[in-house]
Amino acid sequence: MAGGRWDYSNLHSSPYQSGYNIMQVMERGAALPSLPFPCPQPPWRPRRGALRRRAGRACAPREEAVGMWRLARAGARAPPALAVAAAAAAPGGPGGPEGWYEWAARSAPVHWAEGGLAALQEATGLPCWAAIACGAAVLRSAVTLPLAAHQGRLLAKLENLQPEIKELTKRLRYEVSVRGKQLGWSEKVARFHFTKNMRRIVTELYVRDNCHPFKATLLLWVQIPMWVCVSLALRNCSVGALGSAVQEQFSSGGALWFTDLTAPDSTWILPVSLGLVNLLVVEIFASQKNPQVSRFQKLVTNFFRVVSVVMIPIAATVPSSMALYWLSSSLVGLSHNLLLRSPTFRRLCCIPRTKSDSDTPYRDIMAALAAKYSFKK
Repeated sequence: MAGGRWDYSNLHSSPYQSGYNIMQVMERGAALPSLPFPCPQPPWRPRRGALRRRAGRACAPREEAVGMWRLARAGARAPPALAVAAAAAAPGGPGGPEGWYEWAARSAPVHWAEGGLAALQEATGLPCWAAIACGAAVLRSAVTLPLAAHQGRLLAKLENLQPEIKELTKRLRYEVSVRGKQLGWSEKVARFHFTKNMRRIVTELYVRDNCHPFKATLLLWVQIPMWVCVSLALRNCSVGALGSAVQEQFSSGGALWFTDLTAPDSTWILPVSLGLVNLLVVEIFASQKNPQVSRFQKLVTNFFRVVSVVMIPIAATVPSSMALYWLSSSLVGLSHNLLLRSPTFRRLCCIPRTKSDSDTPYRDIMAALAAKYSFKK
């Protein structure tokens, strides 16, 4: 630029000269050659805009083709969204008109439970009601009893860790207070350091003894899905989802007052018995000698009390086959809870001894229930 005017003498040597095919450079993927002169913003904007429009019109077919190719590639590589939407809209999908309940009733684990029940009945020759009760006992004894023993070992280790944790808490609080005075920490900062280090120490203790509290919830993660799958399998057998032959077999496979397993128990004997057994299980668990019961443990205990009561009207509306299975499962669970209180059985399961263990557990349970509900001995 000389005398306040732009010098266009080198313009024709630039890549923007007339006849230069920009699209060929873009299609080959090559970079545009650099300008042979430093080019600030020139005052020929209309020409540059026209060049952009021409380049855009020339690139449009290629960009459209590339966009279509990318879309096709993405569709071939990741179709789950459309597949999930189609499956959800299908009659048997979880989001379809039949809902999650019908979809779960036709799931693979439910079909496995149906096959297991049929195999058990065929192998033993028992009537339907006895096969249901026997199946509940087999599942609880083969699956949940070992998990309950594992849970007992974890809880015993956690209980034995409490004195050590308590002692470490005192030491850490003293060290944090001394350190805080030296460095001038405020109460909030000192509390932060104490909480952070205490959490780290407790985690190291859990790792050392292999007794993280979350592992104790494994029983629930196995027992609840298994209970739901067997219940849905019995529901399918009772409503005729497996055929009229199976439904007829269930309709005449009951006993005593519940001769028809496909109909609800009109006498409410099974539902009320279920509620009483579940409440007894909860009260036995709550009667353990634990002087330091947290607020969370109290909330959990009250929650299971409410669930035990709510299950009574629910059991009165489902087929008797489901209510019978629920009652049989609860009875077996009650017997397992009592068995796990036995000192001999606890030694067989390698459950560490704790301060809360008793040599006369059953007598202590009766005494605790009598003191709580004012029963006469």
